[in-house]
Amino acid sequence: MGPRDRDPVGGPKATINAVPVDRLQRPLEDLRISVTDRCNFRCTYCMPLDEYDWIARDEILNYEEIARLARIFAGLGVSKLRLTGGEPLVRQDLDRLAALLAGIEGIEDICLTTNGALLAGRAVALRAAGVNRVTISIDSVNPETFAQMTQRAELQPVLEGIAAARQAGFAPIKLNAVIERGVNEREIPDLVAFARAAGCELRFIEYMDVGNANRWTSEKLVPKTEILAKIASAQAIEPVRRERGSAPSMDYAFTDGGGTVGVIASVTEPFCGACTRARITADGRLVTCLFSTRGHNLKSLLRAGASDGEIRSFVVAVWNARDDRYSEQRLAAIASPQGYRPGAVKKIEMISLGG
Repeated sequence: MGPRDRDPVGGPKATINAVPVDRLQRPLEDLRISVTDRCNFRCTYCMPLDEYDWIARDEILNYEEIARLARIFAGLGVSKLRLTGGEPLVRQDLDRLAALLAGIEGIEDICLTTNGALLAGRAVALRAAGVNRVTISIDSVNPETFAQMTQRAELQPVLEGIAAARQAGFAPIKLNAVIERGVNEREIPDLVAFARAAGCELRFIEYMDVGNANRWTSEKLVPKTEILAKIASAQAIEPVRRERGSAPSMDYAFTDGGGTVGVIASVTEPFCGACTRARITADGRLVTCLFSTRGHNLKSLLRAGASDGEIRSFVVAVWNARDDRYSEQRLAAIASPQGYRPGAVKKIEMISLGG
């Protein structure tokens, strides 16, 4: 391979419009778009900071810029989009963005990840605009624990948001719950009972060291095996076949036919080898891993007048150079004599990156 066969980022060039693959042969299939770093919650595992340097509003991508990037990614084979934040619903007229994205050829699925507190009044409009699915974060159905974990929020608006999503016709509705030892692990059966009664699919998430602000420690980790044991103590479950190998959740069916439950075990059972997800931050950086230390500036290309082809080539180059497998490396470090030091790497904070 000669110099002309390499891109500026260091990976091999790919044919335009071909689905790019990274150095570990993982295709680019999914795109997660953070529309804002603002949030009405201050969840302890995401942003336990008293002070945070918010992204200046003129540095945040506008809806037309987001739609243009989504169209370029769709041309590379991406068919699934997820809108995240911060809390995406603190941004006004999100249904207008959804309508722009829904009109892009090749986009088959648009999902919104939200804390649900602002969803009740907007679910119908989002559904009509083209959002297919919603994922709602709810780490506890106990009002006191919920307030403790979010640091400022009330549970009732989230419950109303879940009900509104169901009434608007979203299906399935997925609920995400991050489990922290000493905080909410005893409430796993309560969350299971709530999700089953509400007709929602529940996914438990191992407490992860996204960013550095949450001061992650393994002592707060509740591993997948323990989560499953607590679920099974309340309702019998059995594993189900994965329909999509790159999906982060390992799913289980309740043996009484009452739906499914999943566990995302990024820490104890990393799935880096099947990860096909790219992320765009609210300020227009392309990020290739949830635990990345840096992003690649797409906004500068957009605002400097780059053509779609130039931006497409840049995206392909970044993806071709991708070799991220942070969770696998973390697990190996945890098992090593030296141990794992989560603060040794300065990672992008969750509030900036999006989930």
